[in-house]
Amino acid sequence: MDSVVQLQRQLVDYTGQLFNEGFLDDQFNQLQQLQDESNPDFVVELVTLFFEDSEKLLNELAKDLEQPSIDYRKIDAHVHQLKGSSSSIGVQRVQKVCIAFRNYCEERNIEGCQKCLQQVKNEYSLVKTKLETLFKLEQQVLAAGGSIPWPM
Repeated sequence: MDSVVQLQRQLVDYTGQLFNEGFLDDQFNQLQQLQDESNPDFVVELVTLFFEDSEKLLNELAKDLEQPSIDYRKIDAHVHQLKGSSSSIGVQRVQKVCIAFRNYCEERNIEGCQKCLQQVKNEYSLVKTKLETLFKLEQQVLAAGGSIPWPM
C-alpha cells in the first residue's frame, strides 16, 4: 500500500509541477472532473485527438510558410484552430505562443511567423512529452491498485 501512496504522491507532485511551470491551466482540471467510471479514458482520448490534430496543423503551417506567396489568412486560420484546441484542453504555453503567432500573421511578418512556428513546435513537443509522462504515472497508480486523486 505504501507504493500506491508513493505513486499517488508522485502523480500529485508532477501534476502540480506542470501547472506551476505554465504547461497546464485550470481548463485541464475541468476536463479531469468530467472523467468518470462511464468514460475513464476521457482525458487521454481528448488529448490524443489534440496531438493528432496538432501534428497535422503544424505540418500545414510549415508547408504554408514555405510557399513563394504567403497566404497569411490561411496561416492565421490554422493558428487560430491550434490556439482554440490548445485552450480547450488547458495547454497554456502552446496557446500563448499562438497568440503571438496570430499577431505576426496580422502584421504579415514572415520572420515573426517562422520564429513562432519554431516556438509552437517546441512548446507542443514539450507538453506532449509531459502529458505522456503524466498519463503513464496515472496508469502506474491504477496498476498498483490505487485511484487517481482528482482534482489535484
